[in-house]
Amino acid sequence: MKRNKWISMAMLVLASVMVLSACGSNGGNNGGSKAENKPAAAETNDSKNDTGDKKLYIPVISKGFQHQFWQAVKQGAEKAATELNVEITFEGPETEAQVDKQIEMLQAALDKKPSAIAFAALDSKASIPLLEKAKANNIPVVGFDSGVDSDIPVTTAATNNIAAAALAADKMAELIGGSGEVALVVHDQTSRTGIDRRDGFVNQIKDKYPDIKIVDIQYGAGDQLKSTDLAKAIIQAHPDLKGFFGANEGSAIGVVNAVGELGKQGKITVVGYDSGKLQMEAIKNGTMAGAITQDPIGIGYWSVKAAVQAINGEKVEPNIDTGFHWYDKTNIDSDEIKPLLYE
Repeated sequence: MKRNKWISMAMLVLASVMVLSACGSNGGNNGGSKAENKPAAAETNDSKNDTGDKKLYIPVISKGFQHQFWQAVKQGAEKAATELNVEITFEGPETEAQVDKQIEMLQAALDKKPSAIAFAALDSKASIPLLEKAKANNIPVVGFDSGVDSDIPVTTAATNNIAAAALAADKMAELIGGSGEVALVVHDQTSRTGIDRRDGFVNQIKDKYPDIKIVDIQYGAGDQLKSTDLAKAIIQAHPDLKGFFGANEGSAIGVVNAVGELGKQGKITVVGYDSGKLQMEAIKNGTMAGAITQDPIGIGYWSVKAAVQAINGEKVEPNIDTGFHWYDKTNIDSDEIKPLLYE
């Protein structure tokens, strides 16, 4: 009887061990695998969601910040970023003479592996090696305001500066009676805008107005003070000067300052380019005859919109003409012109 009792107990213990062993086996293999795989799968899904939900990042690198023009471009870029739900940064060097600083900014932007880059080149050649790097990494490049001597940008959102400067030349010729000496202060001779505005104005004068002589062209880096000094030197060297073209905001204000400081108001006709508070005041008070206005908000807007289109594989026109207009005291407050001006 005792023997049977011990046998029964032994069998009970053995059965218990087998059950526990089976439970442990299920928990360690099937149950354990599910427990381990589930967090891993969830982690992967979360990662995909993060990637899918993450906003496109597009650095917008301008020529600078010292003019109100760039603040208006920034406003347009931010408008597009909000509408299209993308993240942008907007930056530029302190002055438009700092080509090396802008190249450093472009390199830093590339290091962040952006979805695309919008770039307004201070030097149409210096940036090409970095733009080639962007292309090699499948980062679309959109030029704005000023193009580069390369087919790397998928498009450039800009004013037709040659045509716009030609219109400025026509207005100048009309204002000075088709004859006399004129001069230019241009922001630079390295950017596409500087080259095209200079050549657009000069070639139009040479081709259409044989009695107008261009006596000097100087480059003031878009700096008002430097442009003022250059313009004063030109005026003093050419006492019969009848007209002066300032090829961007800083250049134009420099010319206006020089004319005022030398007491030449009413004797020298000043034609400008761009807008800004001081230029608008000069047109209203008569010290500047008129100017060409671009659409800086449109330039900024299209630089970001075209970048998004390129990222999404949509067709983008190789050039986006954002338009230009002549304005003077007769139409500066008109419904057509007023929205294009910035202070």
